[in-house]
Amino acid sequence: MGASAPPTEPAPAPSPSPVAPASAPSPTPAEPTPLNPAMPGPAHAHRPAATGTEQIRREPEPTHEAAAAGARSTVGHAEPEPHRVDPAPDVSPRPEPHPNGAPSPAPEPRVPAQRPASAEDASPDAILIRRTMAEVGPVADKVTSYFYALLFVRHPDLRSLFPAAMDTQRDRLLKALLTAAEHIDNTDVLVAYLQNLGRGHRKYGTRPEHYPAVGECLIGSLSHYAAAIWDKETEAAWVRAYTTISQVMIDAAATDELRAPAWWYAEVVAHDLRTSDIAVLTVRPDQPYPFLAGQYASLETPWWPRIWRHYSFASAPRSDGLLSFHVKAVPAGWVSNALVHRARPGDIIRLGPPAGTMTVDHTTESGLLCLGGGTGIAPIKALVEDVAEHGERRPVEVFYGARTGHDLYDIDTMLRLQQSHPWLSVRPVVDQQAHLQLPDAVREYGPWNEYDAYLSGPPGMIRSGMDALRDVGIPSDRIRHDSVEELVAAGD
Repeated sequence: MGASAPPTEPAPAPSPSPVAPASAPSPTPAEPTPLNPAMPGPAHAHRPAATGTEQIRREPEPTHEAAAAGARSTVGHAEPEPHRVDPAPDVSPRPEPHPNGAPSPAPEPRVPAQRPASAEDASPDAILIRRTMAEVGPVADKVTSYFYALLFVRHPDLRSLFPAAMDTQRDRLLKALLTAAEHIDNTDVLVAYLQNLGRGHRKYGTRPEHYPAVGECLIGSLSHYAAAIWDKETEAAWVRAYTTISQVMIDAAATDELRAPAWWYAEVVAHDLRTSDIAVLTVRPDQPYPFLAGQYASLETPWWPRIWRHYSFASAPRSDGLLSFHVKAVPAGWVSNALVHRARPGDIIRLGPPAGTMTVDHTTESGLLCLGGGTGIAPIKALVEDVAEHGERRPVEVFYGARTGHDLYDIDTMLRLQQSHPWLSVRPVVDQQAHLQLPDAVREYGPWNEYDAYLSGPPGMIRSGMDALRDVGIPSDRIRHDSVEELVAAGD
């Protein structure tokens, strides 16, 4: 990283004593729930990696449905104003190794939304698991608190893997596990989801030997709060589901470890405060960082160890290897406020692996219709640069939405791109100055039936934008965006 010596890992904040969170009921010192001997542990990590699809298909032939949209962590901001939204879990594969040793990014497959399977199509295990979910749903907060109470009392050594302040992390691990278990019949979608989850958790230091402890406490918490319906068949179904879930994650992490680091260190080389609460950060990774325009990465600051937030790349890959991010400080946003108001050139942050499917398909000549709101303009700008660098002259229409003119912090950049590329059209839409809001403005232009659509912005804009795009005839499978929900799949 320039002439600087390789940075050391940020020192972890002091961890509180490994006791249950204040809001959690005190777990009774019962014996741990016995798990199936096949429960993955350290020994499994050394066997030949079986594919997740093979493991899951040992059960009855599954049906497919949209899985885990709610098990993703906020893109752009895990705090209140997220960037973008995605209908399906991120299933981005990690780049394959390049002959020179550096991995090269490859286009990512998109997972189409699928209809939920009917109750008649569900496997016996899925029926029992969903019955448990329905039972614990009304007391989900208590289940979560009890789960962590069990985990930290029975396995205090695992406390160091979590942030010192658990309020930002509290629901994510349990939500990911429950989401995966609930969709145990959705083979293709579930395996991709779990593989990405396993890769993403490498940056936390998760190891194969940690999985049995988590499974023990998951089943212990569920059996406690679903006692009215819990029986041997239900426990066996959960053990089988968790065994499959954890092994897919372990195998994915082991494969990923052979070709990419768990994280990258990056030095802040520029910090441009565009408004009182929006900054553009430019960072230099300590080693090559392959990604695609339209993707995002998780960031950790030295001031809040083990707390990661997702931000979109604000440019296409550059020849100098630098990366840029647009960050808006939001109320109570620990990471966003640190990046906007505290970070300075020379500071060292950590980057998780790239993820996301909002990328350009260069095998088609379709036009691009891009809707960017607030800091959601960052990945839209990257997409425009990507089209330009490929030498294509396909039409690109950008609608740049903002609440006020002040919020159009990057309009000058977008207008300069428009001047350089005759195939690009940029239309700012300011709520307070226009009779039409962004989705309505899109309806006024067109037709858009020959375009692929890209959405990036606050969740309300994404939802209304989806409606508007479908209204003008763009099918859902040609609308790309990343999730506003808890992106646990990306390991945050």
